[in-house]
Amino acid sequence: MPHDPRAILLDIVTSGRFIRQFTQGLSEAEYLTDPLVQAGVERHFEIIGEALNRLKRVSPTWWASITKADRIVGFRNVLAHGYELVSDRMVWQITQENLPLLLSEVQRILDAPASSSSSDQGPDPLNR
Repeated sequence: MPHDPRAILLDIVTSGRFIRQFTQGLSEAEYLTDPLVQAGVERHFEIIGEALNRLKRVSPTWWASITKADRIVGFRNVLAHGYELVSDRMVWQITQENLPLLLSEVQRILDAPASSSSSDQGPDPLNR
């Protein structure tokens, strides 16, 4: 069964909000000394990367409208398969510098009227 592209985008927003919640009020130094928060943040970045990987297959136009989507998927792959290469400082930096743009872009897609959104967005639930 094909994935619903809007549900995929909502998964990205949900995981991004969890990351924000986990890191709210923390300094970089506090983040670097809290392995529980680090694990939660990394897990939700894995979800975001996997969601974008799925989005590429079901809605290439929406995927292409997300800045550095391919790099986000690559980051997910490093987290999942190259964990020894992960720098906690790098994850913190991505959380602070790149996550806000990603969430705003995804929210913009979600907020767009259906008539102006991508034609490859997936099946129309009203036309079954």
